[in-house]
Amino acid sequence: MTLHEQTEHRLRYVLPFEAEPAELTGVRRAVRDALSQWGAAALAPDAELAVTELATNVIKHVGEGAAVTLVLEPKDDRLRVELHDKSHAVPTLIQAGWEGECGRGLHLVASMCLDWGTLLTATGKAVWCELSLESARHCVRVQRAAAVLTEYRRVAGTSSVAVPTYAVLEESVTDIIADLLHWLTAQGGDPDDVLDRAQMHFEAEAEAA
Repeated sequence: MTLHEQTEHRLRYVLPFEAEPAELTGVRRAVRDALSQWGAAALAPDAELAVTELATNVIKHVGEGAAVTLVLEPKDDRLRVELHDKSHAVPTLIQAGWEGECGRGLHLVASMCLDWGTLLTATGKAVWCELSLESARHCVRVQRAAAVLTEYRRVAGTSSVAVPTYAVLEESVTDIIADLLHWLTAQGGDPDDVLDRAQMHFEAEAEAA
């Protein structure tokens, strides 16, 4: 089950799954799809790698089949990645030799992320890390649009537990624009004038990017 949430104008993606090696391909795909929807597709390789290492750590130290929940949340200039499990055992960095396998995953996460750590929860713990969104954020407007789209689909009752396809999102964009034009007309505005100005703003910003 996957969930797209919006809390206090923040995007949040939640994915419960079982800590099984066979599940990781689907988890990576879900991460890639969520970031693409948020306009941060360039960050997907790093995020997928971080999630894979954290999930592998759960498999090794908590056990195969353990219940895990992935949470992705963009906050300002960072993407926060959290993996929640039901164990209170806190992972620690250990000195790993070149030929040793234990501990390499966390060292990799620590080296590629801006920060990482562990939060104890009432039911276990959350291991988290943060990746920079600066290099991936080519347009802040894309982030805002993704938040509007998520909320619109929730209000319209068209949200789904699955990650929506591009075709579904495109149809929702069309519905949003149509609804806004209806609102504008009801207020005595000129839809054609607003559409022309929006197109001008879009073309100017696209050219400057």
